[in-house]
Amino acid sequence: MINEDIVVDIAREVLWCIIKCSAPMLLVSLIIGLVISVFQTVTSIQEQTLTFVPKLLGIFIVLILTGGWIANNVVELFQNLCAMFPEYVG
Repeated sequence: MINEDIVVDIAREVLWCIIKCSAPMLLVSLIIGLVISVFQTVTSIQEQTLTFVPKLLGIFIVLILTGGWIANNVVELFQNLCAMFPEYVG
């Protein structure tokens, strides 16, 4: 039977993997948004859709650059969960 400690450990590992894999894209989006916000403040341009395309391109580039690393992290997590499956069931 699975006890609460195992469930908490699995949830912790999964959440850490999600944070680790999403951090590069979130940081790039944050930086691009901040730069464009400062630019809008300086130039008095108040267009809300101005940040959409740069953020989209930035996230796409980061995804291309870090996609292999993200896939490796997810595969490693899945392999660890599969390797521990007999312990979880038994």
